[in-house]
Amino acid sequence: MKTILMLINGAHVGASNGATFQRSNPLDQDVASVAPACTLDDVRDAVDSAAVAFSHWSQLGPARRRSYLLNAAQALEAKADAFASAMAAETGASRIWADFNVRLAADGLREAASLTTQISGEVIPSDVPGSLAMAVRQPAGVCLGIAPWNAPVILGVRAVALPLACGNTVVLKGSEICPATHALIAEAFMDAGLPAGVVNFVTNAPADAGTVVEALISHPAIRRVNFTGSTKVGKIIAESCARHLKPSVLELGGKAPLIVLEDADIASAVDGAAFGAFANSGQICMSTERIIVDRSIADDFVRQLGEKAKTLPLGDPRTGPVVLGSVVDIATVQRCNALIDDALLKGATLVCGGKADSTLMPATLVDNVGPDMRIYSEETFGPVKAIVRVDGEEEAIRCANDNEYGLAAAVFSRDVARAMRVASRIQSGICHVNGPTVHDEAQMPFGGVKGSGFGHFGGHAGIAAFTDLRWVTVQTSPRHYPF
Repeated sequence: MKTILMLINGAHVGASNGATFQRSNPLDQDVASVAPACTLDDVRDAVDSAAVAFSHWSQLGPARRRSYLLNAAQALEAKADAFASAMAAETGASRIWADFNVRLAADGLREAASLTTQISGEVIPSDVPGSLAMAVRQPAGVCLGIAPWNAPVILGVRAVALPLACGNTVVLKGSEICPATHALIAEAFMDAGLPAGVVNFVTNAPADAGTVVEALISHPAIRRVNFTGSTKVGKIIAESCARHLKPSVLELGGKAPLIVLEDADIASAVDGAAFGAFANSGQICMSTERIIVDRSIADDFVRQLGEKAKTLPLGDPRTGPVVLGSVVDIATVQRCNALIDDALLKGATLVCGGKADSTLMPATLVDNVGPDMRIYSEETFGPVKAIVRVDGEEEAIRCANDNEYGLAAAVFSRDVARAMRVASRIQSGICHVNGPTVHDEAQMPFGGVKGSGFGHFGGHAGIAAFTDLRWVTVQTSPRHYPF
């Protein structure tokens, strides 16, 4: 069991009223962590602390901010074992997934560090003689980051790194499902020597989430909000931001399609589909959710994919290396079991895996899925994946776009020009040709369309999201006025 504290104004503190909550391991219900259940006073203190720190942090030169971020990357990597232990205990994640999280999160910090000198503007020609007109980007203020449990290190760091690089200060609201994992991120920033108040970290009891988030968003000092999570909760966040006129970046749910055209390299497509579908037991926003395969090659593709899925190691991540660890809770098991029952009742066939009676869920493939089945349109967010057989390219594209989401997608074909044409017609913020739907790099513009949210993390697109663009002029010669 790990007992953690919040971070407010550089100090590790509990809730002001002493309240705590517990997170249990999904496999055996042992207490994994105990965390403060913050009060609204704690929320105000955290934001006020960030607001005070902003006056200093925003004026630091880019080299100083870069140095702090590079130190944070090293501090984060030094905690790899602690992250693996916390993730296994709180979310059932495998060591493979934990190490990937730490590696990519550290890359994100280094990429953010490199961007401190790329927050640039432009000189714009003016019709006024002697007017030097400039578009200037400057820090926005205090940023609120709300991070989820499924890729907790990647997404927790992403909520903080680029805002800091841009000169903002941050309040990170940890997930109720993995408070100890997210607390390690706050510790890494403390180890890096950041000034007090630049990064603040709060945790809340599950029942208090709505109240705490509303208090954070409504605080006058909060100038940006970024949230990664479900579309259902994202809509609530968006409504609150709209009421308070706070710009937001929302990265939400997905139903990522992976199209396998009839001319695809089947072995390559099988490898990409297996990775995209079953990494972290399918609990990734980019996870392959709908495998769309041309009927002419479907039998061969499904056979090979099924054979590969059956070999993926499943087990308790605390006792040894596995590919599929525990899913996050029994509700995931119940949801996926219901989707399997519904599909089989309506004519689908089970390729491998099947219903589970614990949070150790096997890699499961359901073939011959149609639009009348719930699994066709509902996000499983687990290791249960639908295979849809189609006749030709046009039907494949229609199937890929036939859902409310639009985050990641993939197309497999030996004809790259053809695959690019198909990719251009898929309604998604991200699309990979001959690669898996699960792919992330810190410098890339990461974001979705439709029900998958709006705005972008990463690179220059992220700079635009976390800065204010101002028009500034300098009159360099006497100006004529009409009166």
